[in-house]
Amino acid sequence: MFGAIPTELPQRIAFVLVPNFSMIAFASAVETLRLANRMAEKELYEWSLFSTDGQPVTASNGIPLTMAGNIDEIGKIPTVAVVSGVDVQSQDLKSLISALRRLDRQGKDIGAICTGAYVLAKAGLLDGHRCTIHWENLPGFVENFPEIEVSTELFEIDRNRFTCPGGTAAIDLMLNVIALQHGHELTAKVADQVIHERIRDKNDHQRVALPARLGVRHPKLLSVIAIMEENLEEPLSRSELAKGAGLSTRQLERLFRKYLNRSPARYYLELRLNKARLLLLQTNMSVIDVALACGFVSASHFSKCYRDFYGKTPRRERGLPLGSPMEAGEMSDGFDLTDDEFGDYSED
Repeated sequence: MFGAIPTELPQRIAFVLVPNFSMIAFASAVETLRLANRMAEKELYEWSLFSTDGQPVTASNGIPLTMAGNIDEIGKIPTVAVVSGVDVQSQDLKSLISALRRLDRQGKDIGAICTGAYVLAKAGLLDGHRCTIHWENLPGFVENFPEIEVSTELFEIDRNRFTCPGGTAAIDLMLNVIALQHGHELTAKVADQVIHERIRDKNDHQRVALPARLGVRHPKLLSVIAIMEENLEEPLSRSELAKGAGLSTRQLERLFRKYLNRSPARYYLELRLNKARLLLLQTNMSVIDVALACGFVSASHFSKCYRDFYGKTPRRERGLPLGSPMEAGEMSDGFDLTDDEFGDYSED
């Protein structure tokens, strides 16, 4: 099991970097381990970098890193962590997936940082395991791998699989592993070094809480927004939203105008279009399937709303060339929408 007390020191970890990997996620993991060595005054952890071909790999911020070798040279290193970035689903992963399956047959602990969970899922290495992935990639992951149990938690350790959504969550993953293996006193020292005032556990959620995210603290408004976020595929009516928060529809309208400077219909649509954009960029779903998954009654209505909001049609979002055949129901011309037209739910 990943995180168990190691049988020998230093504990060796192989980081497999995918082009355009997230540097903040990678550095958060490695620097936490480095500081554990420093605070313990001995080598508890040792790490090496690998790629599919052994050549340098460039992060999404443009910084290249030199590799120790190719993935088939990992050898006896017992733990493997795949680190990738935002565009992982568009990359050719065949050789990496084959190599990871070979490593799995050797009985290694295999995990993922940031969108590396997508790579493990494609390789079939998350079947029967609970995992997590960056919240921005969650809608696409759920559509691509509906049979895999995925959470929105800060990290997951399920037997010999471990996943975390990247960013500074990698600090918390490694801090929790250090605590399991070497005690809380050392963990606290490491957290102090990275100025990490609270060590989060796996039950913490990824996203910033709604009040901080929106700069709004009105409890009933936040309640409505939370209900909206939970009901994107089948949008609720204005009266249903208002009733759920103990408001009249008029009070609901006033709250959204006062605090968010838009109608509830427009705000609800923006949530659904944001989800739609993620699905367009992260999956191969057709436009009509994306539309239905985000609560639109037709591809044409969805395309018009999408173009008005983002300035391009769903197919243009995917980078398809001008003049390419459109999917059924997609309109080539957009038009400006009023607030009433932004809502799919009925007037009360």
